[in-house]
Amino acid sequence: MLESKACIEEIAALNQIELAIFVSRSVAICEEMGVVLRQAAFSPNIKDRLDFSCALFDADGRLFAQAAHVPVHLGSMAFAMSYIVGEKVWHEGDMLIFNDPYLGGTHLPDVTLVQPFFIEGELLGFVANRAHHANIGADSPGSMPISSSLEEEGLLIAPTFLYQKGKADEALFAYLNAELGVNTSGDLAAQCSANILGVQRIESLAGNSGRKLFQQAVDKTNQYGLDIAMKSLKVIPVGCYQFEDKLDDDGWADQDLQIVVTIQVSEDQLTVDFTGTRGQVKGNVNCPLSVTAAAVFYCFRCLLPEYTPACSGVFKPIKLLAPEACLVNAQRPAATAAGNVETSQRIVDCVFGALAKALPELIPAASQGTMNNVAMGIHQDDISWDYYETLGGGMGGGPQESGISAVQSHMTNTLNTPIESLEMHYPIRIRRYQIRRGSGGKGRYSGGDGLIREYEFLGPAEATLITERRRHPPWGLCGGLPGQVGRNMLDGELLPGKCQLTVQAGQTLRIETPGGGAWGED
Repeated sequence: MLESKACIEEIAALNQIELAIFVSRSVAICEEMGVVLRQAAFSPNIKDRLDFSCALFDADGRLFAQAAHVPVHLGSMAFAMSYIVGEKVWHEGDMLIFNDPYLGGTHLPDVTLVQPFFIEGELLGFVANRAHHANIGADSPGSMPISSSLEEEGLLIAPTFLYQKGKADEALFAYLNAELGVNTSGDLAAQCSANILGVQRIESLAGNSGRKLFQQAVDKTNQYGLDIAMKSLKVIPVGCYQFEDKLDDDGWADQDLQIVVTIQVSEDQLTVDFTGTRGQVKGNVNCPLSVTAAAVFYCFRCLLPEYTPACSGVFKPIKLLAPEACLVNAQRPAATAAGNVETSQRIVDCVFGALAKALPELIPAASQGTMNNVAMGIHQDDISWDYYETLGGGMGGGPQESGISAVQSHMTNTLNTPIESLEMHYPIRIRRYQIRRGSGGKGRYSGGDGLIREYEFLGPAEATLITERRRHPPWGLCGGLPGQVGRNMLDGELLPGKCQLTVQAGQTLRIETPGGGAWGED
């Protein structure tokens, strides 16, 4: 056991069994943090959709444990935590808050809280969680506008201490409450509670094992992850593999936005290069490099064994290159609200498309390639509400089985909001919620079907749609046919993939999500 006296006295005695126990306990802490966050949260977006993530980092900001939450959250945190934690002087009882997409965030609605943990007065690491807030102060309800600059997307929170040495910054709390409302304040309190629980659990674990053994366990976890990655990724033949895919538009101009990836595989390194990708654009599909890294890391993580620990060591063999001010390495103050949710999905499509040229027997066809973002609500003196959700669609068929229908895939791992919760909290009635039969591509292993969701508004509201794969379908592989594109309609009239609407009581918004591509000829 980790806490055995023999292990503490003989550091070199940390064996594979003890390492496995350490990894399992660390992951369990992240999972328990998630339970606390979910149970204490106010908003359906967190407590019902599970749009949050929890993870543990060492003193240098290296990831060493995470729960199976949202890939885009976790990968971006892992990419940028070293910078965040290195910029501050940390004390027991500190709690940092930030949402800046250009400092390791994703987009403004995703708010991150970081808290350090200590043993014997020495900083050993950090607990962190990230959660999506439906109101982050944008003018449009749901805080997912068709924006053209970062400032239009809501309140930008630079890395700031919410607590210092256990003392709350009351002025900051009051400011956030005034700007964002009571639900957001309640969700922030839930995030604080999750971190406090995480610190208690990890300090207990580290205290029982001893500081030196704990640090060795973290180092060995990362080395173990690196060893697995180096061995497993050798399945990719040495060579150069390129793929290009495109976004439908940026919400402002009706034009394709290409993403180009070249994967160069050598004996000991993988270089993922986005040279040739479209430059950053006016709309909000621009993607910070941290999000791009999350998407790239996710793709290669899918090639590793299930038992691989989620840690920074896993990603060491991967070198990421992206020209500055391009679509996947946007520079401030480019708008980023949809980069996190839509562009990240297309990056996955591109990386898998390139890998399919090297490993056609392992890589599936394209999944729906969008999160189908639906934001709505109203901001008036007598009534105010904000709602946001993403919708599932079809997964791509793979070399061994057909794709799953009506599921969140790839960079999201959230749930569709239950009808009961949505109708209880908001003036909305769900008129239809079903699988979109026949929308998956046909082939030896068909793509999964998308879904249909109809919202009837019971009062006036504003709605924003940020969706993809409305023009370019999810591609098939090895002769499989593509999935069907998605469709958005208001009272039967076709809508653009990205748009803002003013709706009245009695009107119905219908979302038909894309199906996945098929693998192999039928």
